[in-house]
Amino acid sequence: MAEEEDGKAKEFKLLGILDVQRTPCARDAILHGAGGSVAAGVLYFLATSRVKRSFDVGFAGFFLTTLGSWFYCRIHHAKLRVQQRLIQEGIKNKVMYEGTALDPTKNPKSEAPSDPS
Repeated sequence: MAEEEDGKAKEFKLLGILDVQRTPCARDAILHGAGGSVAAGVLYFLATSRVKRSFDVGFAGFFLTTLGSWFYCRIHHAKLRVQQRLIQEGIKNKVMYEGTALDPTKNPKSEAPSDPS
């Protein structure tokens, strides 16, 4: 529950180290891990009827699903940041060179005098 204290939302830290609300992809990875653990444990239990082993499989499913979701999301997040940086750089260059001879959108052949040869 987020309660306002001095203008800041109360932090929710997992195991005291990971701030789930402010870390990108953390919330989604934990939710996917929870779903994966339930699915793996229930499916293993339905297949074998072994309770303790089903718990172990569910526990392993949580870690594998959480880590898989975390790494996939972080890689996707990093790719988006690189694309944003390239777009920002391109926009900055367009604004800087717009209307000058160095403008890459201008056709250089249309401005050059033609050779009558």
